[in-house]
Amino acid sequence: MGHETPWLSGEKFAVTVDGQPITGSMMVAVESVAASWSPARQTLRSRHPGTGLEVDQHELVYEDGAVAEMWVTVRNRGTEPVTVEQVDSLSLDVPAGEYTVSAFTGDGDGNEFAPFSHKLAGAYRLETLSGRSCEGMHPWFALTDAAGGVLVGTVAWSGNWVVRFDQLPSGGYRVGGGLHDEGFSKVLAPGEELDSPQVVVARDETGDLDAVAARFARIGRQHWYPPTGPRFPPVEWNHWWPYIDKHIDEATFKANVDAGTELGVEAFLLDAGWFGAAGSEWDWGQLRGDWDLVNTARFPSGIPGLADYTHARGGKFGIWCEIDAAGPRARLREERPDFLATRDGEFLGYVCFANPDVRAWARRTLERLVTEYHADWIKFDSNINPGLGCDRTDHGHQAGDGLFEHYLGYYAVLDQLREDHPEVILENCASGGLRTDLGIARRTHLTYISDPDWPEHSLQCFWGASTILAPDRCLHWSYSHWWAPGANPHMLYTPTDPNLTPAKLDYYTRISMLHAFGLGQKLPELPAWIADRYREHIRVYKAVVRRFVRDARLFRLTEQPERHGRGDRWAAFQYAMPDDTEHLLLVFRLDGSPPQRTIQLRGLTPDRRPHPRGRRHDRNPRRRRTHGRRPGLHRPGPGRLRAAADPVRRRHRGDHERARAGAGIHLMRTRLHGTGRRMDRVASARPDTRPLTLDHR
Repeated sequence: MGHETPWLSGEKFAVTVDGQPITGSMMVAVESVAASWSPARQTLRSRHPGTGLEVDQHELVYEDGAVAEMWVTVRNRGTEPVTVEQVDSLSLDVPAGEYTVSAFTGDGDGNEFAPFSHKLAGAYRLETLSGRSCEGMHPWFALTDAAGGVLVGTVAWSGNWVVRFDQLPSGGYRVGGGLHDEGFSKVLAPGEELDSPQVVVARDETGDLDAVAARFARIGRQHWYPPTGPRFPPVEWNHWWPYIDKHIDEATFKANVDAGTELGVEAFLLDAGWFGAAGSEWDWGQLRGDWDLVNTARFPSGIPGLADYTHARGGKFGIWCEIDAAGPRARLREERPDFLATRDGEFLGYVCFANPDVRAWARRTLERLVTEYHADWIKFDSNINPGLGCDRTDHGHQAGDGLFEHYLGYYAVLDQLREDHPEVILENCASGGLRTDLGIARRTHLTYISDPDWPEHSLQCFWGASTILAPDRCLHWSYSHWWAPGANPHMLYTPTDPNLTPAKLDYYTRISMLHAFGLGQKLPELPAWIADRYREHIRVYKAVVRRFVRDARLFRLTEQPERHGRGDRWAAFQYAMPDDTEHLLLVFRLDGSPPQRTIQLRGLTPDRRPHPRGRRHDRNPRRRRTHGRRPGLHRPGPGRLRAAADPVRRRHRGDHERARAGAGIHLMRTRLHGTGRRMDRVASARPDTRPLTLDHR
């Protein structure tokens, strides 16, 4: 198996049963039991002679062997129960040499995707034991060798995971992992089986992380993610930061729907604060779980009336739900104690989805959100760290597999909801971006990548999230207006700031246009000039940018920006359509950056000269002039955003047409953070042979 992918060498998998480690080389009677193509899939079945254990080793190979998806099915073919204590979906060997592991840490305080590197010298591991995939570390790694090649992996699982780097006697390393073994055990009766979570790995001999990320995005769109329509992702408004919890009510929501519709917003999401008994003094976190109650003191027409109001104005209606949570003051806790997840008798803050009664209740609840509340979009949040999970034995799971079975049950509910209502958009959130993993991304359309959204932080998070997810599956808002500026020391944006200029506003907004685009603003209170700018940005996003975000491959032309003045201080992103005839370039300059930066564009044909897309009827010689010694990218025209990025298909004398020659490049001019100055000159040479230089006057 895997003869066409020589880098997939090693034991392939590892399990521990009744204290006995078992690897691929210990198995006998290997046979192929399933095979298919596009993608290439093969399942090898083998048996362990001492235990009666049977293992199906699954491999899906994509992109001519550049990417592989691996998992195992462990089955008890013996006559006595066996206890599985470890099940690694991945076990690959790399030869002796010098290696560096790169990864990201993350936590619930807005610190997602913080990069770090570690030079291997003996055993090392990456892991999460909080119960959420990205609380502690994100489930992604890059193992770089001395020659510059890289092995990239990501665990497609929303709970606890581990990746180990164990040194071999030869000096090489065994890279293995998947589901974390700490706190896990599962007894298999004769004939029973379990499937391990998938692990996706990729190899690139040149060390090109962008190439790997582009493959993940392409494969995800074709094989992993739920399907979407041509207007995906819709432009969203969410009330949470400007009108948190008790600050939202029916009149306020409707006023924002009216104002947002005028701006071109396409979806309006009612976040936390809608549920619970009328007039309750408790905040949203205390009442999670009481999804059958609506706070009619703030929403007198009920949720259906709010949805109908939104639909009547042409918008989608969305609603927030932390379906697995049970707040301390929730009626659910008193009425259904059998739902509650506990460990050693202590409540863990969530309802256990391993319990079939919980799953049935959740399905009824979500069905009501769609059919009675008329929701077009459901935002699934998770603000709890389950740790090692539930150890009750009256939920349909065992003492050692509660967290494992909880996530399988959670996935099953999402799968059923998508099957019943494929038109409904499902958003994944977990205290921001603490479930940015391919396990839940297979079952939801969007992943919210962080709670805070100040510019530097947003760029850092998107750079990191796009190593795992396609850009159109990442959701983040433009620099939001918080209900109390200063509640977060970095969230200081307010539309009435006298120092706010059109240049700064453009800068903030275009960062959020790198992916699924949303706003967290008090829309009816916006000054007229800000509303006009948002209207124009939304128009351009729909006409130009969204198609690139949805269909193009992404090149990160600079290294990762980091919070607090660290990392790369220029951030350049290039989108290339699949046929390489059209490109979109977005460049941002951060505080502390050098005044000039040279970047290399990607994916351009060397014998073609780039043709930026401007208005053909524009005869202004200053806009037509190029800068630099060779013709190339034209200087963006001053003033209007349209001059910087015109639609890919332009109406010209009543007809739609494309530029007839060369590779069309859309350059979105950005303003300089903090100074209000713009990048004023763009010089370039022939693509792929000479770099692009950006500076300002």
